[in-house]
Amino acid sequence: MSQRFSLTVIRRSVQLFMFIFLVYGASVVGFYAADKISGALPSLSCAYDQMNADYCALIPLQHQFHHRLGAAVDTGNALQILMPVLTTLGTFLLLFVVLNKAFCGWVCPLGFFQEVMNIVGQKLGLRRVNQLPDATVDKIRPVKWLMLGGLVFGLPALTSLGFLSDEWGDPFCQICPSRILTTLMTGSHEQLFVDTSTPSYMALSILGDFLFGLVIAMALTLRQPFCRICPMLALHAVFRKAGFARLVKKGTSRCDRCGLCADACPMDIRELQTEHNHTDKARGITLADCTLCGRCVEFCPDKDVLQLRYLNQPIFSASPRYFKARKKAQTQWERVKLVEMPKSKVES
Repeated sequence: MSQRFSLTVIRRSVQLFMFIFLVYGASVVGFYAADKISGALPSLSCAYDQMNADYCALIPLQHQFHHRLGAAVDTGNALQILMPVLTTLGTFLLLFVVLNKAFCGWVCPLGFFQEVMNIVGQKLGLRRVNQLPDATVDKIRPVKWLMLGGLVFGLPALTSLGFLSDEWGDPFCQICPSRILTTLMTGSHEQLFVDTSTPSYMALSILGDFLFGLVIAMALTLRQPFCRICPMLALHAVFRKAGFARLVKKGTSRCDRCGLCADACPMDIRELQTEHNHTDKARGITLADCTLCGRCVEFCPDKDVLQLRYLNQPIFSASPRYFKARKKAQTQWERVKLVEMPKSKVES
């Protein structure tokens, strides 16, 4: 296995292509065509980017609850809210089943940006947080569900019912780091500002700017900080059993010993190591926080214990030979730094 053709290199090449397409794709397919491709992409592609080729499902879901729920309650016609929501979710599912949660690990522009920032931090010799404590991970995991329920559905619904002002109709979009990232990448700084028109807009815009800066700062030393709390990850988790792509484990008695798969996972999913250890049958282990990046498969030293499957057919399997070459390539890659920090300050 050459370092040039590892799964991670292939994945990041796909991420780079998708980043360019999703951020600048309208310049290729045309603005009107871009608007028609899909309004329900299973990854964070922002509609505020006027050059993008698509936008994510979280945008129409917020707008539908904001603009239609109140009218549906007033008229007693539930179809006013059910039909648009079901249409959005149906389009989302048509796309989602193709790649499942790999939309996070292979397509999402913000996910790719965080990986790039982490590489920058590593090359600058910054002290890295290789793995969060289990207790911290357990506290973080519910946040994505709160983000989905509260920001995508809850606050827009309360706004539609008249309990909140219109500023709270699309709260996740107002604070989403992808909104600032993708617009900045097109040369526009219009979304990086403090809106003083109302107190609510000011609070949301300050929070959005702060969150964007925080994601950059944290991504330099911590893998995928925003992905851990992203409501899109939670929406993926709801439908993950419907997708064609899966992470599968065929455990052995060795599985709870080395822990290399859990160490390699950028989302700190320790269950990769602990679930289904003593079974001869391959079982699905596409967990809620999984992004199907495949790093756990790359760094598993036991043959076929972990696999990425598509339509239940193995497309990439753990291999002792691949593992040795991948480990060597990773060690060589990590030795290359632009700035050498004193050894006492660098985490081994």
